[in-house]
Amino acid sequence: MHPLSRFVFAAACAAALAGCATTANVPLANPTAQVSAYRDTIDLSGRLAVNYLKDGQPQPISGNFTWTQRPGRIDVALFSPLGQTVAEITVTPGTATLKQSGREPRVEKDIDALTAASLGWTLPVSGLRDWLQGYAVDTAGKRFVASPARDSVVTNDGWRLRFVEWQNGPGGAPMPRRIDAERSTTAVGDALTIRIVIDPVA
Repeated sequence: MHPLSRFVFAAACAAALAGCATTANVPLANPTAQVSAYRDTIDLSGRLAVNYLKDGQPQPISGNFTWTQRPGRIDVALFSPLGQTVAEITVTPGTATLKQSGREPRVEKDIDALTAASLGWTLPVSGLRDWLQGYAVDTAGKRFVASPARDSVVTNDGWRLRFVEWQNGPGGAPMPRRIDAERSTTAVGDALTIRIVIDPVA
């Protein structure tokens, strides 16, 4: 990430982290239910806060995101707290493209490796397509379906997930409101933590 982009993206980090930490639980229509059936077409937005190490120094970053998912395609946009576009990511079968202002687009097959190399931290798009809807694949390779009563799992690629807060989703079924993800990874040299807060769904 360009130094200026990194500065802008981190400018309101403390405030955004505080906001992510104080989201209120939403009264659920059915607090004992599992999440609704998985959808291939969704549009979400929200905030994220990332903490990783670079050259042995903690690097807190925060901002906003939009997530547009259609069959065979995912588009993710990352924004600074001031609304400037930091990165645009497109994932289709076998291809991942990352665009940043003032740079040539980068294209790879592995989106997780591409974001780690370009941003300095891994945005696990391949996992997020499940996590944002309350799903994951656990260490035994089984499909995990979250609920307010069953809210944590370790994934088959080493992420420790906790679905911390909930909101009402389609049909009154609960859907994640806040997700905390953590993984120790050699790609960034140490633990990487990501806190995601999803905006209320209309």
